[in-house]
Amino acid sequence: MELAIGSRLRHAWNAFMNRDPTSYYYKDVGMGYSYRPDRVRFSRGNERSIVTSVYNRIALDTAAINIRHVRLDENDRFLSVINSGLNNCLSLEANIDQTGRSFIQDVVMSMLDEGCVAIVPVDTDDDPKVTGSYDIQTMRTGKILEWYPEYVRVQVYNDRSGKKEDILLEKSVVAIIENPLYAVMNEPNSTMQRLIRKLNLLDVVDEKNSSGKLDLIIQLPYVIKSEARKRQAELRRKEIEDQLTGSKYGIAYTDGTERITQLNRAVENNLMSQIEYLTSMLYSQLGITQSILDGTADDKTMLNYQNRTIEPILSAITGEMKRKFLTKTGRSQRQSVEFFHDPFKLVPVSEISEIADKFTRNEIMTSNEIRQVIGMKPSKDPKADELRNKNLSEPSGGQPETPAGPLPDEEMEHLAHHGVKGQKWGVKNGPPYPISQGGKKDVANFEKGDILKGKSGESALADQRTPAIKKGIRSLEKKIEAHESKIRDPGKFILDWDSYPERKKLGTIGHWEKEISNFQKSIDNRINELKRRGEYDE
Repeated sequence: MELAIGSRLRHAWNAFMNRDPTSYYYKDVGMGYSYRPDRVRFSRGNERSIVTSVYNRIALDTAAINIRHVRLDENDRFLSVINSGLNNCLSLEANIDQTGRSFIQDVVMSMLDEGCVAIVPVDTDDDPKVTGSYDIQTMRTGKILEWYPEYVRVQVYNDRSGKKEDILLEKSVVAIIENPLYAVMNEPNSTMQRLIRKLNLLDVVDEKNSSGKLDLIIQLPYVIKSEARKRQAELRRKEIEDQLTGSKYGIAYTDGTERITQLNRAVENNLMSQIEYLTSMLYSQLGITQSILDGTADDKTMLNYQNRTIEPILSAITGEMKRKFLTKTGRSQRQSVEFFHDPFKLVPVSEISEIADKFTRNEIMTSNEIRQVIGMKPSKDPKADELRNKNLSEPSGGQPETPAGPLPDEEMEHLAHHGVKGQKWGVKNGPPYPISQGGKKDVANFEKGDILKGKSGESALADQRTPAIKKGIRSLEKKIEAHESKIRDPGKFILDWDSYPERKKLGTIGHWEKEISNFQKSIDNRINELKRRGEYDE
């Protein structure tokens, strides 16, 4: 119901108009900064190096993959997401300043820079020192300052005081994540550190070359040994400086007997070639290429990058969270922390339709799941949520045929043949039609049209009419679909399936598979007959 004008005016609020000067301007709101105090600050001068772009790229790609607190089934497969404080921190809000995604990016960037980082539970619903069964409400990234046998001293940003504070915590309540690429990136003489030192040297050379100095030597036409000559030379140097600085274009004149030599010519060195070599070596050791950084990598390059660089980092994060933030009881209840990579992010639109057809046809995804991938609203049609191959015709009534269970072993051996003239009942290699149990022992049940005078059903196709052949194809397709349903879930059709011995299960499934093969051959024969008549429509 829409509110009245008076009620709307009483409850309306504006950020600029509804302000109490006393409460806003004289209230103690804590420490203030001109920059964000909890932002990641790189150490050892890394913020001035191009390796920052590598750190940022890896952190962004890692944070783009979802990490969730989940429940697994008995085969360690994903079952459902657990609605917990830990999952809320990973998916929505890690703390008052960071979303779940920005928190993971913070963790990865700090880990790559420092080599080891701590994930600290800040707010919990119970004291971690008293019980191991607690739910995490907020968490922060911490810098490890000191290591002890069972404790670590961590520097963490306190959002209540607005300061970074040092606290001593037990290792059992803090997720300590070490960079899996530590030997390549953080060791003192690793490839990354050598590259950083070379880049710093290059920066020093660039600063010297761009300092604005001319570095000139002026050779005067007389010998400078006495104090008078030195004063005369100093006066001459100042005259040339004044000419250069006072001139609009920086031009000065000299005597014809004076000679000027410039010293700041580029000196040949192999610094740039060393940097290029170390950069290519670092990229190969990290599993990245220049195309990954500029966004032109193909699917094979991205797959290699995901498996060699991103996956080890995610496994280190989820493994440590699983070990520290889930109790033994929780793990025994099949709780876990897992990451999920979306394989459709790198798929171009031109290939989506083909992939969607394969995934729905092979009963991997439903239509609504495919629609969600491409950003469309889910369909309200109930069939859109069915995990079913829609290229096959649905059985009559919308439900698969429910045939009776298989005959006992001793009765499966009794087979009856088509009624082909000149052959006897129970031929060993004949079609597998079970003998009827209700009437005489030697009388077999046959469907209408199975017995033909002097000809079997397949050889009499030429005498059948086209509508009858098409009707037979539809009937056989329904039988194939029913048999496939039995193979997928035998217990749905045979109540005591679990009590069957393994050999009997394999024999029954093999029998169904053989019948499917026979049905398919019959369909192919009928299709060939229709093609011969020129009456087959695909």
